[in-house]
Amino acid sequence: QVQLVESGGDLVQPGGSLRLSCSASRNIVSINHMGWYRQAPGKQRELVASIDRVLNPDYADSAKGRFTISRDNYKNMMYLQMNSLKPEETAVYYCNAGWENPGAYWGQGTQVTVSS
Repeated sequence: QVQLVESGGDLVQPGGSLRLSCSASRNIVSINHMGWYRQAPGKQRELVASIDRVLNPDYADSAKGRFTISRDNYKNMMYLQMNSLKPEETAVYYCNAGWENPGAYWGQGTQVTVSS
C-alpha cells in the first residue's frame, strides 16, 4: 500500500508558475513508476509527466520545455515544477505511483486554476 498526498495547487495567472508536491507514505526507492496526471472538467484524465526509479523523466508533448518532474527517493517525495502555465491547463492534478504504468495508487488531487 502507498498513500499519496498532493499539495501546491493554487490559482495562478497565465504565464505563471507553480510547484506541486506529492508525499508518499512509504519508501519510494523501489517504486518503478511515479507520475503526475491531470483531469479537467468534462475530459479524461491524462498523463502530464512521469519518472521511473532511476530518475528517467518522460513528458507529454504539451509539457515538454515548460514542466520538470523530479523525485527524491530519500524524502519519499515527487515534484512537478510548472512554468508558463496556460488557462487550458486548469485541472485537478493527481499523483500516481506503483510498479506498473500507470501505478495502482492515486492521491486525492490538488486543484490548479490558471486564470487572470
